[in-house]
Order: sequence, then C-alpha cells, then structure tokens
Amino acid sequence: MLFYTALIVYTLALIYITIYCLMQIHLLFWYKKAHKQKVLVKTVKDELKAFPFVTIQLPIYNEKYVIARLLEAISKMDYPIDKFEVQVLDDSTDETVEIVAELVEKYNELGFSFSQIRRIDRKGFKAGALKEGMSLAKGDFIAIFDADFLPKSDFLRATLPHFMDQKVGVVQTRWEHLNEDYSIITRLQALQLNVHFTVEQKGREAGNYLLQFNGTAGVWRKKTIEDAGGWEADTLTEDLDLSIRSQLKGWKIVYLEEFGSPAELPAEMNGLKSQQFRWMKGGAETARKMLPTVWQSNLPFSKKVHTTFHLLASGVFLVVFLIGLFSVPLVYGFHYLGLSADIFTFFLIGWISIIAVYYVGNVQADLKKEGHYFKRLFKFLVLFPLFLALSMGLSLHNSIAVLQGYFGKKSPFIRTPKFNIQSISDSIKHKEYLIGKITWTTFLEGILCLYFIGGVIAGIQLSNYNFLLFHLLLSIGYGTIFYYTLRHLSLK
Repeated sequence: MLFYTALIVYTLALIYITIYCLMQIHLLFWYKKAHKQKVLVKTVKDELKAFPFVTIQLPIYNEKYVIARLLEAISKMDYPIDKFEVQVLDDSTDETVEIVAELVEKYNELGFSFSQIRRIDRKGFKAGALKEGMSLAKGDFIAIFDADFLPKSDFLRATLPHFMDQKVGVVQTRWEHLNEDYSIITRLQALQLNVHFTVEQKGREAGNYLLQFNGTAGVWRKKTIEDAGGWEADTLTEDLDLSIRSQLKGWKIVYLEEFGSPAELPAEMNGLKSQQFRWMKGGAETARKMLPTVWQSNLPFSKKVHTTFHLLASGVFLVVFLIGLFSVPLVYGFHYLGLSADIFTFFLIGWISIIAVYYVGNVQADLKKEGHYFKRLFKFLVLFPLFLALSMGLSLHNSIAVLQGYFGKKSPFIRTPKFNIQSISDSIKHKEYLIGKITWTTFLEGILCLYFIGGVIAGIQLSNYNFLLFHLLLSIGYGTIFYYTLRHLSLK
C-alpha cells in the first residue's frame, strides 16, 4: 500500500514539474525570438526631451551598514537636481535613524531635496511605508530602491523615456550582483536570479504575458499605483500583488534587460532563508488572493495559464519536497515488486528543459558577461548541479512558507539584512542583524540529509541505481543547508 501511495504521489508530482518546465521552455522560446528580432533599447541622454519631477523612495529598516552608500549613489543621479526628491522611508529602530538624519541634512545643504519620513509603527511593513510616502510624494513618477542597491547615475534617463507611451505604468530594470563571487552561496543565488531576469522576465514581455515589478530598481507611474488600488499589505510580496492588479487594469510593464541595477546578495545562509521564506510565502499569498480575479478577467486563455504558473511558481518547492520524500520508498518498491523505473523516462524532458533554460540565462544571455564563453560554460557546468542540490535542500523550508501562504497564516515582514559585502575580503562575522535562532526545521533538514544518504545506500545495496543521482543531490542539498545554517549562526 505504501509503495502504491508513493508511486501515485511521485507520478503526479513529476507530471506537475514537467508541465512547469515546459512552460519555462515556452518562455525560453519567446526569449530567443525576442533576441532574434532585437531592437536595442535606446538610453541616450538626449532622448529625454523634458524632465518630469520624480520621487525616489527608499524604504529601509535598520540598514546602518549600507544606507550611506545608497544615499551617495542617489546623490550622483545624472538628472536635474531640482527635478527629483528623495524620501527615506525610515522605519528603523537603531542608530540607522541618526545616520539617516545626518546624511539627509548633509545632502540638503548641497541643494538636494532629501527627507526622512518616520512612522509611529511599522504597520503594513514595506507596503505601509510606500503607501505613507505616496501620500506625500510630489512626483508623477516614483522610483523605488531597496537599501542594498547601488543605482547607476543614468538610471532615470534610461527608464523615464519609456513612459512616453501613456499605457506604460512600470519600468523594471535587471538586477546585477555586487558580490556574486563572494561565496558559493552568492554564486548559486546569482545563477537562479539570472534566469528570472533574462528568460522569465524578457520571455513574458516578448510573449505579451503578465510581468512583475520586482520590488526595487524600477519606476512606477504614480497614476498607475492609484488606479490599481495602491499598495496593500495583505501579502508579503506587495510588489507582485500590485503588478498583477495594475496589469489587469490595462497598464503595461516594460522590462529593460539591457540596463542593470547592482545589488548585494545575502551573504549568509540564515539571511538567504529569511528572504526565500518571504518570497515563497508572499508568492503563495498572492496566488491565493489574485488567481480567482485572473480567471474571472477578460484576459486571453494563454495569459491566464501563464499567469497561473507564474503565481504558483513558489509551489514548485512543495512538489520537489514530495518527490524527494516519496522517492526512497520507491527504491524498495521497485526492487521487491520487480518493476522498472523506466516508466519515468518521459519525465527526463523536464530535466532537459530546465538545463536549457539555465544554460541560456547564465551562459548565452547577452548581459555583457566577462570572460570567454568556455570559461562561463565551465563555471555553469560546475555550479548547476550544486544549484540543483541547494534548491532541493531548501524545499522543506520553502514548502512550509508556501503552505502558510496557501492557508492564510499571517506573519511579519522580515527583511533580509545586508552588511555591505562586496569583495572576498569583507566579513560578516560579529555583525549586527545576523539571525541567531535555531528552528525545528534546521534539525529536520539534518535528519532528511541522513534519510537520503540512506536512500543512496539502499539503491547501491539493491542494485537499483535509478534514484542514485537524485538521492545524492538531495543528501548534499539538505546537508549543505543544515551545515551552513549552523555555521552562520556561530558568526553572531
């Protein structure tokens, strides 16, 4: 009975994963098509004939390590000084408050219009801060940057011309990585994000599907935010939520793959896990909230399907967790019943699809990558199996987030701390903001590592090698997550 239950769950999960991977391949098709017909996006300075007033919003919470570099970058914007204002939406509870106050005074003395906006509480978290700032914003356009970003000086000149199309409500730029080579953790994060900011975002734009504002490094038309109902704090991904609502109202999102906005990746495991939890739970909450509206809308059927898989993307981790969990009983079941796992051969198409998508996003994508093609290819071949292992290892942690989102369990917005880590010589040891709490999931990740090591041993003993690589990756993934979670806790 256990074997047949495991077989049914495993097969259904594989079917879902395969369909999801095929949807990714469809986005890859549109991405490649867009680049074959590519017309370079013009970002030359003389294209902006007039200079609309812009409000730059910087939502922050306890960011003493990075706030100075952010404000310095904003002060270097190549844009008329009297045509933009800067709102530091400061919900901080530590010395960041005093640091911001001093910097705001400094830049105002230089002729800028900086303001520090404080609230009596953190109601609504980031969404609440953005909403508060909106009520005071003077600009018709609102640029948003998280504290860990270092916007380029020509950011406004590159993005604002696209608003000459009155249907454009948002312009989103591609994230770049300040500290990609800091550690194996940052390299693997970059591998995943590169796919989102190439194949997924550009593919959706080329296929005329719904895109998303990524919460930072983008510009909104103020009217668009108002028309879509404003910032709402009932999900942890207020950016994805507002993106869908605005596009259902008929507004367009323009994605600039050609223009990068550098940012700092989480440099330690517990920060990464907090970010993943927020993204995955928020995605599930947004799916729960918006999918009924999407299917009741007048969007074409193909758009509804793509939007559904887009909103359910975080649920893939739940499926991966189930596949792993039920795969070990199958090792014994196939052996004792004399069955062959060749029945799953068809599902290799999912693996091939995801390899193709990640290859294009990290090796072939035209992102002014440094180094020779074969150097990038070698790096990809080394990192991709580790990326798969890490993703599998995060599946328990992310599955809990997804289930909480689907079932409507509320939790606070926990921001990912940043430490001004840009080079290999920088250290996070003894830094404030480090998350120092062991949870029951950490111990369960250690147990799952042993569970899948057992699966490897069982496969070898029974001469059933069908799941050997899969279980090896799972054991490495869970073991890595367990090890780095504990190791980085000791840095506090």
